[in-house]
Amino acid sequence: MGLFSFTQEIAIDLGTANTVIIHNDKIVVDEPSVVALDKRTDKLLAVGEKARLMHGKTHENIRTIRPLRDGVIADFYAAEQMIRGMVKMVSSKSHWFSPSLRMVIGIPSGSTEVEIRAVRDSSEHAGGRDVYMIYEPMAAAIGIGLDVQAPEGNMIVDIGGGTTDVAVISLGGTVVSTSIKLAGDDFDDAIMRHVRKKHNLMIGERTAEDIKIQIGTVYSSPQPKSMEVKGRDTITGLPKSVTLTSEEIKEALRDATTQIMETIHSVLEKTPPELAADVAERGIVLTGGGALLGGLEELIEEETGINTIVADNPAQVVAIGTGQYMEMMSKMNGKL
Repeated sequence: MGLFSFTQEIAIDLGTANTVIIHNDKIVVDEPSVVALDKRTDKLLAVGEKARLMHGKTHENIRTIRPLRDGVIADFYAAEQMIRGMVKMVSSKSHWFSPSLRMVIGIPSGSTEVEIRAVRDSSEHAGGRDVYMIYEPMAAAIGIGLDVQAPEGNMIVDIGGGTTDVAVISLGGTVVSTSIKLAGDDFDDAIMRHVRKKHNLMIGERTAEDIKIQIGTVYSSPQPKSMEVKGRDTITGLPKSVTLTSEEIKEALRDATTQIMETIHSVLEKTPPELAADVAERGIVLTGGGALLGGLEELIEEETGINTIVADNPAQVVAIGTGQYMEMMSKMNGKL
């Protein structure tokens, strides 16, 4: 679409942890899915990274909210405010303002009709004239450059902030798929529970995420890592610090990774033999921010015997694929 056209097109990966927006083939917004609202007036105070920095550090008149939980909208009003705020970021960066927005949004493959309606309503209230959906595994496959129309089976494991989607794609459609409400946020929760139980130390979500990024792993390494972590002693109530190792984080994440492995095995068992043979030959591709968890590809490869790789820019491929899907539809129909 041209810069001065009446209708603007944007593609949105509306994630539990991060929201990414594509406009004119470029990522123009990549921000945490967080909003800060004034408790007294419900007025939007901050969105994205600015709101995330306020999380856990606000006074009584400000509340920070993550509108999505487990891949679905948990707070309708906050979700609408977040989408509206991020769309404003696009207009400020792209120097356009349009009274009419066409949106394509990536959603988890296991979304119910009620959940899809919630995304559609929030997007329409935030300014979307036409709102279309694409399932995230399909968007991820498009985003990493797979020929999704080919008569070959491709397996995508998309681990986001709130959901893990496992799907086998062939001939432009999803042949087998399962979505579980367990992903990056659950890794953080497992780390917080472990640190509290083993070290009597209370830490917040941001600290748990830092631990996951810096020393988190699900596969034993010959060179284990460690880091010092600060928090509040649950017994004395005073600040204290402890040193954590990657090996104990592996144990903390064992239950979560077991569930993901069971889901992958379940999808493989339901996959038709010819497509299963394609997957065995072509491998499994990991996408989503959760794919960056240390040792995940090695664990899946060991458990399945199938070559497993992490996509380039895994946290952004769903958004990229959603944008490319929007272009494909526009070219096929002259419009979406």
